[in-house]
Amino acid sequence: MFWEEEKDENTPYTVPDDVVDIVYNISCKCLPLDHAFSLSNAIREALPWFDDEPLAGLHLIHGAESGNGWMRPEDPANEVLHLSRRSRMTLRVPGHRVEDAGRLSGAVLDIEGHRLEVGKGKTRLFSTLPTQFTRYVVVPEGIDHEDEEAFMLYAAGELKALEVPVRKLLCGRAHAIRHPDGDLYTRSIMLADLEPEHAVRLQQVGIGSHRKMGCGLFLPHKGIRAVHEVTADKK
Repeated sequence: MFWEEEKDENTPYTVPDDVVDIVYNISCKCLPLDHAFSLSNAIREALPWFDDEPLAGLHLIHGAESGNGWMRPEDPANEVLHLSRRSRMTLRVPGHRVEDAGRLSGAVLDIEGHRLEVGKGKTRLFSTLPTQFTRYVVVPEGIDHEDEEAFMLYAAGELKALEVPVRKLLCGRAHAIRHPDGDLYTRSIMLADLEPEHAVRLQQVGIGSHRKMGCGLFLPHKGIRAVHEVTADKK
């Protein structure tokens, strides 16, 4: 006999700790606006295991000059990002690497001539908010980076493979990230009306390539309405 009990809607969802974010205090006056490749390299040198962990990733550091992640910087090759004391650096790591990642505290990283001192890190579990977004998803080869419809079909397919239902999907504006092998063309994505377990799975796994350069990593967002209105105004 097969017997499946109905889901108890009153049972709270427990966020697992098999993948987490580690948020570090940092001391750094400024960074290049486009610091993805250089910061990634510095982290790889400081944490040799980082590149071998498929679920490990790096969140890029954002400030006032980069807006809310939906505005493309005017001159990312030359402009700098001025940081405040409240600025943080975040790594996404599997749970069994939390202790190893803690050893990054006290390191001094050279980011294209800019000194970044890493302070104490704090482990943060993923959010169950129903709206999640990522600033950068790499447009794969074979898809024109200007073809928004083709990219959305690709993203929907990736989400289906993760068994994450797509109820509301918003594609943001295009952005290019410098890479020695050629620019990475990316787009922002936001999803809404996610169940807690789907929101967490999205943060755990993400979509697309170049996680170590800040791509494909999802973060919680308070809601999709305001972003939709801003995006619509700029079309």
